Amino acid sequence: MIKVHSYESLGTHDGPGIRLVVFLQGCNFSCLYCANPDTITCDGGVPTPAEKIFQKAINEKPFFGKKGGITFSGGEPTMQAKELIPLFKKLKEERIHICVDTNGGILNDDVKILFSLADIILLDVKEFNPDRHFLLTQRDNNQTLLTAQWLESNSIPIWLRYVLVAGYSDFEEDILALCEHFKAYNMLQRIEILPYHTLGIHKYESLGMPYLLSSVQQNTTEQLKHAQLLFSRYFKTVHVL
Repeated sequence: MIKVHSYESLGTHDGPGIRLVVFLQGCNFSCLYCANPDTITCDGGVPTPAEKIFQKAINEKPFFGKKGGITFSGGEPTMQAKELIPLFKKLKEERIHICVDTNGGILNDDVKILFSLADIILLDVKEFNPDRHFLLTQRDNNQTLLTAQWLESNSIPIWLRYVLVAGYSDFEEDILALCEHFKAYNMLQRIEILPYHTLGIHKYESLGMPYLLSSVQQNTTEQLKHAQLLFSRYFKTVHVL
């Protein structure tokens, strides 16, 4: 069984084309700005047979076109890597394009197989500075960087995703250091800057959890443009979502 939190049909922000997005339950990070705090615990979610997810993908396949497919997000998909592997193999048999949206914080044998079956890894790098990364996520970023290195070494396409949070991840020196680190990566196909938003704040209220970034303002157009310019010094394909 695969623990599923929810689905999004006709998604356009989690990989190329039109996609079925499967949000999975459970995450090893505790990001301060998490829009789905109800996915963090492993106790929730709906236990779902892989066949049900497969059939949902088959039913929506006509909408995918040439570029679309299915994206596994969360939560953190790699926490259920072993259960997902047979599903990924069936999806590949049907030539359905697969993306995995991951924080890169887990890399074991099952995760390596899972990544090898995917077409694109959407790698969320929360911050390059390790101390600021820990402040944002309660986790070190060393494994995320090692995962990126493994993906590069195994010729697996990467889309790097970066959430821009004022006062937390918008430091120019950190963005430039991240660019320096990744500039020689041949498998890095695209940079996506995700604007900080508060769309999930009501979930914290319903869960009785404090939202610790309540004083943080959403990005201005100028802030987003500046971050895009910084990334564009190193990479040709930089998008603000």
